[in-house]
Amino acid sequence: MVPNQLTIGETIAVKVLMMTISQWFTLANVFVLPFWALMIILPKWDWTRRLLTSYLPFVGLALVYIGLFAVSLTPESAKVLANPTLTDVAQLFSQEKIAAAAWVHFLVMDLFVGRWIYWEGQRTGIWTSHSLILCVLVGPVGLLSHIMTAAIAERFTLLPDPATATPTPSEE
Repeated sequence: MVPNQLTIGETIAVKVLMMTISQWFTLANVFVLPFWALMIILPKWDWTRRLLTSYLPFVGLALVYIGLFAVSLTPESAKVLANPTLTDVAQLFSQEKIAAAAWVHFLVMDLFVGRWIYWEGQRTGIWTSHSLILCVLVGPVGLLSHIMTAAIAERFTLLPDPATATPTPSEE
């Protein structure tokens, strides 16, 4: 090894540490896209199932969140978080570091909920693409969509098929 020359690992570490908040924000946004695409477009593909059994995507995103949260935490922001008011939170979110941390928080939680919707669909056979699309765009609406879809599917699959149902004594 040449003196004063960084190893590949050290070079990567230096580049990671030198990334800007904007770069971390962009990286997190791009990172989640393949998972959403696989759940929506190729839900039954073996590789989709394999990737979505892992918690590693959440670990990676959570680490990015922790890093962004740590660099954005100040005594003032900690005070607001300890006793939040809407005005104070709105003011906090106007700061780039805090907005980036909050956005990565949304990405982690929306992907986690999307993964749950995906696995519920795999388990029950309920169609989930519409709910996943809504979840990636407006998280809670996607969750509600899935809950409603599951309730409707359950309601209609529990009803006996009139063509094959055995008549009850009152119907004879």
